[in-house]
Amino acid sequence: MREKILEKATDMFLKLGFKSVTMDDLAQELGISKKTIYTHFRNKTRLVEVSTDRLFKIISGGIDHICSLQKNPIDEIYDIKKFAMAHLKNGKSSPQHQLKKYYPKIFGTLREKQFDIMQTCVVRNVRNGIEQNLYRDDLNVDFITRIYFSGMLSIQDRELFPDETFDMQELEDHYLEYHLRGIVTPTGRKILNGIINSNHE
Repeated sequence: MREKILEKATDMFLKLGFKSVTMDDLAQELGISKKTIYTHFRNKTRLVEVSTDRLFKIISGGIDHICSLQKNPIDEIYDIKKFAMAHLKNGKSSPQHQLKKYYPKIFGTLREKQFDIMQTCVVRNVRNGIEQNLYRDDLNVDFITRIYFSGMLSIQDRELFPDETFDMQELEDHYLEYHLRGIVTPTGRKILNGIINSNHE
C-alpha cells in the first residue's frame, strides 16, 4: 500500500502541483481513508519528501542507463532531456518552482543531489564530446558544467519564464540548443542540426 500511495501522490503532485494536492484529494483518488495514508506517512511534508526522493532515484537511474549506452554525446544529452521530461510530466505544474516556494528545505536537499548527478553526467558528456571532436577542445569543463546547471534551474523559474508566455517543452529545447551551439565543433554542429531538423518535422 505504501508504494501505491507513493505512485499516486507523485503522479498527482506532478500533474496538479505540490501545493494543490491535499491528503483528502489523495485519499479520495485512491479510495482509502486519510488514516491509512498517515499510517505510512506522518504528514504531507514527509510524503512530499519521500515522493521527490523516489522520483529523483528513478530519473537518476534512467540517466545512468542512457549514459551506459555510450551514444555520441549530443544524442545522449537529448535522450536524457526526453527521459527526464517524460517522468516530470513535461513540467506542466512547474514542480521545481513549487518545491522551492512551498517546501524550501526539501528543495535545497534535492538541488544538492541534482547538482551532484548533473556534474558527473555533464562533465563526462563534455569530456567525451571533446575526445570525439564534437565539442571544442578549449572548453573549461567545470565552468560549462556549472553554467549548464544554473541555466537549467533558471528556465524553471516561473516568474522569469511565466507559463502563459513559455511552454516548458519548448524552453528545454531552446536551452539545450543554446547550450550546445556554444560548445560544438563544425562536426558536432552537423549532428545537432540533424537532431533539431528531425524534431521540427
